Amino acid sequence: MSEDDVERWASEARDKDIHMSPSCSSFEVLDPHDPVLSRLATQLFKRTNDYLQGEMATGQEHYTLLEEINRLTITKYADLRNLAMNFSKTMNEYNKMYNDLIKPLLQQIDDIDAQVSQIEVNAYRLDSYTKQLKKRFQQLERNRV
Repeated sequence: MSEDDVERWASEARDKDIHMSPSCSSFEVLDPHDPVLSRLATQLFKRTNDYLQGEMATGQEHYTLLEEINRLTITKYADLRNLAMNFSKTMNEYNKMYNDLIKPLLQQIDDIDAQVSQIEVNAYRLDSYTKQLKKRFQQLERNRV
C-alpha cells in the first residue's frame, strides 16, 4: 500500500461522520429486540462460561498434579541423597578396614608366596645337584670294582 493510498483512506475516515453509542454496544435497553436472539445469546454466554470454567479447572488440576509430582521428586531425590551419603560412609569404612586389616594380610600372603617360589627353585636345584652326585657316586663305585 502506497503512502497516497494511506493518506486517502485516513482522510476519508476523517470526513465520514461515524456515530457510535456511548456504550459501544448495539444493544440498547429500551429498544425492542428479538427474544430468540436473546435466548441464543444467553445460551452462548452460558456455554462459553462453562467452557472457560472447565479450561480453568483443567489448568488448575494440571498445576496441582505438577506440584504433587514436584513434591514426590523432591522426596525421592532426598532419599537418593541419603542413600548415596550412607553408601559413601560405608565405602570409606570398608576402605579403612581393608587398609588396616586385609591389606597387611594380603601382603604377608604375597611374601609367603614369593618365599615358597624361592624354596621351590632351591628344591629343584638341590634335586638336580643330588642326581648329579648320585651319578658321580655310581661312577666311582663302578670304577672301583
